[in-house]
Amino acid sequence: MSDNPHILIVDDDSEILDLLSKYLRSQGFDVTEASSVAEFRAKLAASSPDMVVLDIMLPDGSGLDTCRDLRLNGVKTPIILLTAVTEEVDRILGLEFGADDYIGKPFNPRELVARIRAVLRRVGDAPPREEEKTGGAYRFAGFTCDPSVRGVYTGEGSEVQLTGAEFDLLKVFLDRPQRLIKRETLLELTNKSLDTFDTTINVLISRIRKKLSTAGAPDELFRTVRGGGYQLTTPVERV
Repeated sequence: MSDNPHILIVDDDSEILDLLSKYLRSQGFDVTEASSVAEFRAKLAASSPDMVVLDIMLPDGSGLDTCRDLRLNGVKTPIILLTAVTEEVDRILGLEFGADDYIGKPFNPRELVARIRAVLRRVGDAPPREEEKTGGAYRFAGFTCDPSVRGVYTGEGSEVQLTGAEFDLLKVFLDRPQRLIKRETLLELTNKSLDTFDTTINVLISRIRKKLSTAGAPDELFRTVRGGGYQLTTPVERV
């Protein structure tokens, strides 16, 4: 069995599918291909990939809806969305539906590989950073965050269902408690676009706030400073 990361690519454009498959294999990835939602679902169940690269527009369904359905059913496989649509709302929807990243067509295959590797590092496919090797968890505002399983839990032990991108952003704040962090810094630390008008961070923080608030966190857990950035207001304990 290969130790290479396994990528499942879903795109109905045969030329793009062939190009990406060949390039990813040349970069040390194992690749499985699918050209429809139905084929994707069958191969996802059969192959257990480390990452899904999913086109938004497919002949038998929407990649956005498929991403949302997978997350609602507890599937945590990292997903990068491919889209030819430049509307910001589609990028926002992708994040809201649980995608870990997105890339707009046309794109350089090298950029896709860089994004794949960045997401795999964040979810633990690459060697852990030094601060993660200790296996330490975080306690904050009545919650426990365990990076070893990428889970956030209430005091009663119930899991707060965060997407991969939401978890990554929360961990940035947990590593820097009570510090004001600029949006540009957050974009860099989570490997997101550095587009000045990109609202990715705003959307993710809004969703983290909502999910933690629903689970019992105080409304003021995150502080927004206009023109300054964001701040996790609560102390954090490493355990």
